[in-house]
Amino acid sequence: MNEKAVLTAKENKIGYVTLNRPEANNTFDIRMGRELNEALRQFDSDDDVNVIVVRANGRNFCTGIDVNFVGDKTMDEYMDWVGLMEEMNTTIADMVKPVIASVQGVAAANGVGLVAACDLAIAADTARFGATAVNVGLFCMGPAVPMVKSMGRKRTLEMILTGDIIDAAKAQQYGLVNDVVPEAELSEKTEALARKLADKSPDAIRLGKLSFYKTEDLNYHDAVNLSNFYFATLCTTDSAKEGVYKFLKKE
Repeated sequence: MNEKAVLTAKENKIGYVTLNRPEANNTFDIRMGRELNEALRQFDSDDDVNVIVVRANGRNFCTGIDVNFVGDKTMDEYMDWVGLMEEMNTTIADMVKPVIASVQGVAAANGVGLVAACDLAIAADTARFGATAVNVGLFCMGPAVPMVKSMGRKRTLEMILTGDIIDAAKAQQYGLVNDVVPEAELSEKTEALARKLADKSPDAIRLGKLSFYKTEDLNYHDAVNLSNFYFATLCTTDSAKEGVYKFLKKE
């Protein structure tokens, strides 16, 4: 029980967050919920990391929450518990560095929510996805919040109401994942995408992601005005000035 539920490593400006409960199909328990959020926040504040990859050990990415918690609990106890289970959704949205999900096997319930919450996602062609909580008398209410941002209302409702499992190709069609790759190439393709982002200007990526999430739910005019503020802020940075200078010099 001393082994961590979430492992971390970093290499060449890429931070790796690995779900590490393979014997339980990487279901979320209290320990994993805490460790996941801690790992994400630590990498977000680490100057040696420009992009974060969320991946998993074992056959499946994550098959939801550990429902063993459900029983004779008070409302306050359930609120504390579910708040921790879903905290990753706001953690990732509040981070200034991009987070990529690398998905193998099954991503279900809170697992599919984690995929949707990540900024980008790559899946093995054998991966499968489902908002399956309804099949055991629960409901994917938390996962639905980032899912609807990725897939829209009809697709999200279809998944959370039916509890059906979809394949990787359909997940890409729905907008849940960005790319589907051969299972044997998942690590390589994920690293290539992470490397592409890690090599971009950290200031541009940081302020760009911040602007995207801050403006997403504003009315149109307020969103444009706030994005103008973030763009002007970016223009004051040395990295932006250097980048523009190099671009113009090539011309």
